[in-house]
Amino acid sequence: MSALKNDLLLKALKGETVSRTPVWMMRQAGRYLPDYIKLRDKYSFFERCENPELATAITVMPVDQVGVDAAIIFSDILVVPQAMGMEVQLIEKVGPLLPDPIKGAHDLQRLCVPDVQERLHYVFDALRLTKKTLDGRVPLIGFGGAPWTLLCYMVQGKGSKTFDEAKAFCYQQPAIAHQLLQMITDTTIAYLKAQVAAGADTVQIFDSWGGLLSPQDFETFSLQYIRQIVTAMKDICPTIVFAKGAWFALEDMAATGAHGLGIDWCIKPELARQFAGSNITLQGNFDPAKLLAPIPEIEKAVKTMLKGFGTQRYIANLGHGILPNVPVDHAKAFVETVKAYGN
Repeated sequence: MSALKNDLLLKALKGETVSRTPVWMMRQAGRYLPDYIKLRDKYSFFERCENPELATAITVMPVDQVGVDAAIIFSDILVVPQAMGMEVQLIEKVGPLLPDPIKGAHDLQRLCVPDVQERLHYVFDALRLTKKTLDGRVPLIGFGGAPWTLLCYMVQGKGSKTFDEAKAFCYQQPAIAHQLLQMITDTTIAYLKAQVAAGADTVQIFDSWGGLLSPQDFETFSLQYIRQIVTAMKDICPTIVFAKGAWFALEDMAATGAHGLGIDWCIKPELARQFAGSNITLQGNFDPAKLLAPIPEIEKAVKTMLKGFGTQRYIANLGHGILPNVPVDHAKAFVETVKAYGN
């Protein structure tokens, strides 16, 4: 395995001094890149995911074409519910559909904590091939969904702005909800450990819907399970926790032992640092929609963001995934402005 030529991301996560701020973008492997769109039009989502050559090609694209400091494996958080026994459809321009959602205790009988090597081997194959293809150019990020966010899809059966059915499930059947959350947690720990064994240098836990919960419910239905995952992983590789909208829990998330915290664009950098403390790396928090602004405006806003966070214990990123309609040269401007800052 080639030694890393660019280890800025890992150094930042470990709290080491970096020569410049590392930068990558959530959902950078696809959506907005013309070469990705050609593959999307030719192959279904799971064909792209489950073919290691295709997943590798997509993962490496933004490294080659945009110049980011890390690659994140092309996959989806919903491969975990699929591996646990649920049918998952990912429909282009519509979103996820789980046609037979969890409604009660009887539905848990059709789920299992799977052998991840058997059910998710294609992710590990893609990681190994990507690692070889990158040849040490940049670190490789693995990832999984936070148990609460996965429960949202498994119970709601589709995307939602409120996930009211998922919340009602937790409030009305808390014992069953916690049983399901623990099954997801156990699967995710095994999944992330296997990703690291296959070549991931760090892992990120995505809690896309953590911000829908009150602070008390976030601890009850989300953070206690994220804490289990971080505890299981933190001595194996650096971990990043990204809970969109859950700024109120930054202090508690920092206390999990995670190496990094993702920050969305709805909180000032200075306030995020105040809440999280000085002993953890922050990542974020550029509004993805702002990449649609004129390039001079993007450059100005990036510099403001960097000034707010500082250049140490910080990873420049978006506050959520990149949008499909972002011009590639705008994404490049974001990355290049970060790279040039302070030089």
